[in-house]
Amino acid sequence: MDLCILIVDDDDITRDCLVEYFREEQYRVFAAHSAEAAEYILSEQNIDLILLDIRLPGKDGLTLTRELRAGSEVGIILVTGRQDDIERIIGLECGADDYVCKPFNPRELLARAKNLARRVRAAAQTGPSSAANIFRFDDWRINLDRRVLLDEHDGPTPLTHGEYQLLCAFLHHSGQTLSRDQLLDQIKNREWAPNDRTIDVLVGRLRRKLKDDPANPKIILTVHGAGYVFTARPVPCH
Repeated sequence: MDLCILIVDDDDITRDCLVEYFREEQYRVFAAHSAEAAEYILSEQNIDLILLDIRLPGKDGLTLTRELRAGSEVGIILVTGRQDDIERIIGLECGADDYVCKPFNPRELLARAKNLARRVRAAAQTGPSSAANIFRFDDWRINLDRRVLLDEHDGPTPLTHGEYQLLCAFLHHSGQTLSRDQLLDQIKNREWAPNDRTIDVLVGRLRRKLKDDPANPKIILTVHGAGYVFTARPVPCH
């Protein structure tokens, strides 16, 4: 089945252009002019990815992102007309997977959307997990197929795409100090702006989900001036 994208933007011209562009690329595309209209579509359709404008009438895109992320793993790319680092960081903290500013290159947006949507769909369609794809570390297990954390009582904690990528990078380099640039190279295939704080935001989100006290972390340590180190040793579950 074709990947399904929801475009949420209150600007008619931008929304219609994106709808036409993605339909030409053979995507199933739905469109909404508000968060409320988007919620109705999400309740009726199996959406893989949302291109979500932050500035919307009524409920804004950040609020919708936060609400969706409480119970959904849908891919979310925030779109805004403002070059605002604080707004971008807040968007990532709310659970967005990526962020683009207007004016954007449609081909770049398509490439990001395609990669994210396919990974979200692949994670959702993965069949029963093999033991080789489940690893234990500290008091946690990570199911790599389902992209979910399991606590000692098997309670599930879903991971967003960015959180999953970062945790996999840490698992593959356990015990090594990784700089922010090295981690960005691990989790994304794009250029980043100087002083990009995406890694810090994702680390904060991962620490909260791992119940790793940011004031005294035990699993993800900050190495001042160098980056981060993942202290837990992952062990395959048999």
